[in-house]
Amino acid sequence: MSVIGVIGAGVMGVGVAQNLASTGHDVVLVDKDEKTLAAALATIERNSRMSRLMGGPALDADEILSRITTAVGAAGAAKAEIVIENVTENWDVKREVYETLDAECGPDTVFVVNTSAIPITKVAAVTGRPDKVVGVHFMNPVPAKPVVELIPGFHTSPETVERTKDLLHAMGKKAVHVKDSCGFISNRVLMLTVNEAAFLVHEGVADAASVDEVFRGCFGHPMGPLETADLIGVDTILYSVEVLYEHYADSKYRPCPLLKQMTDAGLHGRKSGRGFYTYDSN
Repeated sequence: MSVIGVIGAGVMGVGVAQNLASTGHDVVLVDKDEKTLAAALATIERNSRMSRLMGGPALDADEILSRITTAVGAAGAAKAEIVIENVTENWDVKREVYETLDAECGPDTVFVVNTSAIPITKVAAVTGRPDKVVGVHFMNPVPAKPVVELIPGFHTSPETVERTKDLLHAMGKKAVHVKDSCGFISNRVLMLTVNEAAFLVHEGVADAASVDEVFRGCFGHPMGPLETADLIGVDTILYSVEVLYEHYADSKYRPCPLLKQMTDAGLHGRKSGRGFYTYDSN
């Protein structure tokens, strides 16, 4: 069976690796240090054991972990047939990752860009294989979200799209095709909503709980925009809004100063224990 490389062992990488392993794929999970990888495996084990309790399917945590190996550095994914990248929404970081992957991986390896905003053609341009680079915007939490955005770049070949669709189908995902446009469908709308909700708190119009209560109670949303920000990561929200602002040069994407302050203060949401809300570390 072919191996799927997963680059980045943060929130999204953990979800992608678990989803792949639970659907029968062998995975090599890659990050920059052993501590991060050990924490990722512990999270996958915990999430797998709790899946049934959280409304998901019953999963065999031991079997899932048996399909996942780990490696420090991009060279660990050198033999992967498909590599799914999940690093932070920071262009300088992503660019370095892809330049390294391009040098380490075989010429037939497909690169899947898991991004919420960065154009796929921009990523493909720093590789020597633009026809084998395609975007897939996975939603968080990955194992529980059945729909993804599938974004071919300017040079992405039909064969690359089909290979990626086959993998997504095997993962239990429905792919919605989107043209390569910064922010795609979901984040062109979601990031504006979250950013404006942050402005409401920043300006003292309402507190976070009141903003979210209106969205849940009036519009039937299961989560309010600021709860969603904490789930995704306040820092990730900020980076995504900054990408939109830079790309479109449109003032409607001007990042809320509160998002910048919270990111600088380490208030990144659930993953740090505090964001717009405070979370139990246990």
